[in-house]
Amino acid sequence: MHVPTFIEQKRDGHALSADDIGEFVRGYASGEIPDYQAAAWAMAVFFRGMNPVEISALTRAMMHSGRVLAHPPGSPPKVDKHSTGGIGDKVSLILAPLLACDGLWVPMISGRGLGITGGTLDKLESIPGFRVGLSEAESAAQLAKLGVVMIGQTADLCPADKKLYALRDVTATVPSIPLIVASIMSKKLAETLDRLVLDVKFGSGAFMQTRAEAEALAAALTAVGNEMCVQTSHLLTPMDEPLGCTVGNALEVAESVATLQGRGPADLVALTLDLAERVANSSRAALARWLEDGTAWKKFVAMVEAQDGDATTLERMLDVHPSPIVRDLPAPNAGRIAKLDAGAIGRASVLLGGGRAKASDAVDYAVGFSAIRKVGDAVAMGEPLMRIHARNDATLAAALAQLEGALVVS
Repeated sequence: MHVPTFIEQKRDGHALSADDIGEFVRGYASGEIPDYQAAAWAMAVFFRGMNPVEISALTRAMMHSGRVLAHPPGSPPKVDKHSTGGIGDKVSLILAPLLACDGLWVPMISGRGLGITGGTLDKLESIPGFRVGLSEAESAAQLAKLGVVMIGQTADLCPADKKLYALRDVTATVPSIPLIVASIMSKKLAETLDRLVLDVKFGSGAFMQTRAEAEALAAALTAVGNEMCVQTSHLLTPMDEPLGCTVGNALEVAESVATLQGRGPADLVALTLDLAERVANSSRAALARWLEDGTAWKKFVAMVEAQDGDATTLERMLDVHPSPIVRDLPAPNAGRIAKLDAGAIGRASVLLGGGRAKASDAVDYAVGFSAIRKVGDAVAMGEPLMRIHARNDATLAAALAQLEGALVVS
């Protein structure tokens, strides 16, 4: 293909053919098309957009740029969920084993945290020994035995997406709905699913700041999934305060364990069930019962053991990853909590070391926030609004500065 003409077409607002999109993705993934031409094209898409047919073609081309999972004939329905990212969002750790209790297969491929939102893989890797890099044969065998596997994106899964996302990250073209949709859906659809539920978040702690932005993204994601013969639904969920009562890798694993043992916070349990019933065979009541009676917890333990994690650490994660400094943040006055800014709390967690400023950064599993109160709670002056887990005085001071004005009691 003549790449300059391809770029010109999108620059001038014309629709691109599926064949040309496929040829471009193949050329870029193989290295025949250089970064500077791909960057020019991404910027043209950023300004001109893509229609639904183009978005589906881009998604399909990126999905088929590498390996696509194959499942045995007659195997149970394959289901998964995707969240666009939030603060304290540990739903995947609870949802995946819960759905496996329903006789479903959950081949969940997750990512690491980047920016202020946490990543499922980082949380799982805070469990000593847990392997997210299973081979194809290992993943298939575990899926057949347990009905659930939670792994990371391999080098041969959607390599075009991995390369294009890295380029977008440094060329100011990340916030483009067509490119976001193709990136998310190419990876999820490469799992060869039957059903997919999308948790599209909006608010201060989410990528999409407004509900209208989230609605547009959700509609585009859902349309691509259904067009590609995957039963796809979505929920729009607010992210103005953290989900649950913890933010931070080991802390969120501990809260997930409590939830799997029937002791989870109400908002986390409700969202997990809201998402689960969109793809489950069984009723919401049955799903809730499996969270309460230990069925989902036993499935999670079996998954951890199958992936070489030390399941004996699951009920003592704070002992395995202790923070040298643990300090309560007191309420400045009596009243009701009017604001717990999720975005500010997420940024403070990164400053503590619980997230990444860039992809190569290491993550401190121990740090973060626990015992986070909820908006609307009544508090007395001096009563803790949350507990801060820090590595040293410098990171504690940075986090406290970030939280100024983020927590309001009125």
